[in-house]
Amino acid sequence: MRRNDREIIDNELIKDFISAEKIMRIGFCDNGEVYIVPVNYGFNETDGNYTLYFHGAMAGRKYELAQNTPSVGFEIDGNYELIGADTACGHSARFMSVIGTGELSLIDGAEEKKTALENVMKQAAGRTGLEYDDEVLSRTAVFRLEVKTMSCKAK
Repeated sequence: MRRNDREIIDNELIKDFISAEKIMRIGFCDNGEVYIVPVNYGFNETDGNYTLYFHGAMAGRKYELAQNTPSVGFEIDGNYELIGADTACGHSARFMSVIGTGELSLIDGAEEKKTALENVMKQAAGRTGLEYDDEVLSRTAVFRLEVKTMSCKAK
């Protein structure tokens, strides 16, 4: 990180930030092209180790890339506030972001899918304990992203 003075290393602050946001962007490398997709997410954290979850269709570019190119980048940003100035170049912004890399895998078992989706529902809707239709669950791809590297920055 170029600006070490903006780096956040306090895991509780990082976890609080990740808990408060709703959208994560996943970046894939697709035969030399960058493909970025925004997703709702949920997560687990144990001793500073993060696992992120999201879902999607069992078809399409995201699904195929997850199977064929599981090394990804991810980004979460928020707390944005423009700091105005009298000149264009004088403007600045407050923000916080988490950027990292990880390894994607698909979750197969129905119970593990439900557990992962409970994390997504907690994050996206603020609630858990919902019913999961087995038919819908069987045709839903649920992704696990094991975080390998992660940095957090704030201004």
